[in-house]
Amino acid sequence: MAERLNGYRILILETREEAQFSRLLSEQGADVLQCPMFTIHDAPDPAPIEAWIRRSIDNPFDDLVLMTGEGLRRLLKVARRIDVEADFIAAVAKPRKFTRGPKPGRALREIGLEPQVTTEKPTSEGIAEMLSRVDLRGHRVGLQLYPDKDHSALTGALTAQGAELDPVLPYVYDAQAADTNIVTAIDEMANGRIDAIALTSSGQVRRLLEVAQKHGCEARLREGLERTPIASVGPVVSDELNAHGLRTDIYPANDAFFMKPLISAMATALGKKAK
Repeated sequence: MAERLNGYRILILETREEAQFSRLLSEQGADVLQCPMFTIHDAPDPAPIEAWIRRSIDNPFDDLVLMTGEGLRRLLKVARRIDVEADFIAAVAKPRKFTRGPKPGRALREIGLEPQVTTEKPTSEGIAEMLSRVDLRGHRVGLQLYPDKDHSALTGALTAQGAELDPVLPYVYDAQAADTNIVTAIDEMANGRIDAIALTSSGQVRRLLEVAQKHGCEARLREGLERTPIASVGPVVSDELNAHGLRTDIYPANDAFFMKPLISAMATALGKKAK
């Protein structure tokens, strides 16, 4: 597969784990244009995060729901700062662990642990559907949340199942700092200087449109997307694109919704286009 994307300029919208995606694309010879979508910061008030960590150590949860890999890594960072990292990892090892898609699972493996169940749909709705099949009556459930999302439907569903929820939100987004980057990326697409845009989360689609609307360049964004092949990592992203009247041009083969199959699909599609 070496150099299969050599000479192609690929736009990626950086979120939590796009550094890995950028590296994989570069290894295939791509010229990667990285567009930061937001800056991630620790929660402004550390006290609730510290208290949640100490509760999990003193009285480990029956079940632990991890929504993002970034969230677990931020919790570990706080645990390290307050000198309870080893105790926290031991506490995380005890409950059943449910993860929203593969990314929290990777964060668990970094500390030698594995999730018991990973949802097939990497969404809050997918987590709720998965846990609806689990007996949570009387269970203490640790729930790691992520910013810019209304989680009331999920928390309501779990509470209705009899769970005693203990949520934590360990980080926040600063979206404003990245607006200029996104507008520049929109101009690059509209000017025909991007060979493909690769999307790995539904939030990236929403963020693109929100910034374009805010800065009065939605028509220019749609013009750029019309002339730029759109690569989607899987059905959640494609559904989001479709909801906004946008299409998917490149899609992983064999329902393998991960970065490497997406890169292979891009190399194949762009190679055919060049012929």
